[in-house]
Amino acid sequence: MIIEKEPISRADISQVSGLHKATVSSLVNELLNEELIYESGPGESSGGRRPVILHFNKVTGYAIGIDIGVNYVLCVLTDLKGNIITERNQFVTETPYPAILGVIQEMIQSIMDDMPNSRYGIVGIGVGVPGIINKDGTVLLAPNLGWKTIQLKRDLENLYRLPVLIENEANAGAFGEQQFGAGQDHPNMIYVSAGIGIGVGIIMNKELYQGKNGFSGEMGHMIIDMDGKSCNCGSKGCWEAYASEHALLELAGDTGKSLESLINHAREGDENAQELFAKIGRYLGFGINNIINTFNPEQVIIGNRLALAKEWIHQPLTETIKNHTLPYHQKEVRLNFSKLNNYSTAMGVSAFVVENFIKEEARAK
Repeated sequence: MIIEKEPISRADISQVSGLHKATVSSLVNELLNEELIYESGPGESSGGRRPVILHFNKVTGYAIGIDIGVNYVLCVLTDLKGNIITERNQFVTETPYPAILGVIQEMIQSIMDDMPNSRYGIVGIGVGVPGIINKDGTVLLAPNLGWKTIQLKRDLENLYRLPVLIENEANAGAFGEQQFGAGQDHPNMIYVSAGIGIGVGIIMNKELYQGKNGFSGEMGHMIIDMDGKSCNCGSKGCWEAYASEHALLELAGDTGKSLESLINHAREGDENAQELFAKIGRYLGFGINNIINTFNPEQVIIGNRLALAKEWIHQPLTETIKNHTLPYHQKEVRLNFSKLNNYSTAMGVSAFVVENFIKEEARAK
């Protein structure tokens, strides 16, 4: 309650929770002793003595959030309210597991060397991976990374002796946008992570929907052309084979070595580059049309690296939805691009780590 309602007084906690004032006082003293909250004040009074105000101590510990992409690794250190304290970002050209694990270790060590002192230090490490993760944190399959049955959680726990959480990057991105970004006011929201591949995170009634085994959201492998292009998953005609950063670079051929170079060409008025983005926008729209017709969400957020090309993707995407989505389904849905840009996943897994830390501390009380 203090995290959600701060700044708040003991009397207000008692009134909102229905707990006796003596019980509230005892619990607050425990939290003060554990340095999870701190006092300030006095605050404003509606009559009588001015109350002492309580705040959540967001710098009593820190969380590490890591986003593993196909061509980058992003690592952030956040406080317990999700504010980024420092970050490390590295482009990668190869993704064998040992190489990526080495990059992660270097980043974590660099961040640990620079982090501020605190009561709890690092409370955990969260990692977002573009693939299928089971409930034990094993990466069962990440086709765009070339990974299969990777024990990333076990390896990081053995290295750092800290709680480690592994999550699908689109699920983490959805949680990040809900907590800190464009999805904060929308309890029913779909996050489309459009990078080298495409993943989807589904928020229903403010809860992340993960399916029976935690495998939901692999809509990048929704078939949009049964006799279409081959996909890394082994199938043909998958949505991400047409609407991803990989598809964009494939269309560009020798004219576009990277997303950034194509964006620069488009900004300079290159009509070929602008048309490439428009084509990707239309294909994104076809898949999002299916998502809207299926889930009837309040909001769809487009994130990850293709969101950097919003200027040229937005109009063809919205026109495709307008022309193809069922009228009643598109009537109230909001289409937004990520407010967190490339940070949705890293901030999302960091927030998962903090949430688990708070739950464990509450359980210990």
